[in-house]
Amino acid sequence: MEIAIFALILAVLLGALILVPRHGKSAHKNKVKSTVANSKASKSYSKTEVMLHNKRTDCWIIIKDKVYDVTSYVEEHPGGDAILAHAGDDSTEGFYGPQHATRTFDMIDDFYIGDLQK
Repeated sequence: MEIAIFALILAVLLGALILVPRHGKSAHKNKVKSTVANSKASKSYSKTEVMLHNKRTDCWIIIKDKVYDVTSYVEEHPGGDAILAHAGDDSTEGFYGPQHATRTFDMIDDFYIGDLQK
């Protein structure tokens, strides 16, 4: 009888581990990953083209001559609408400001869509 109860509890716990989504780093990445970033194909964008993506619902930024589509992250940005201050423009200075934790520098790669044309 005790073995059956132990097996049942073990089965429930294992089932919960499989069915319950993880709240770790990879779960967060999948939640906010840019839909365009999935291709990871290197493309080149003009400054004029990037400037067209300057809204909450269509937000691209430039960081060190690389273009990122952060549209899916705008609503989750801990700094609120601060991310929109440079939407469609160069955000390098703000991105490397003291307000960002080191993990931010790793996370931005998920939103990369191409390089800025020189």
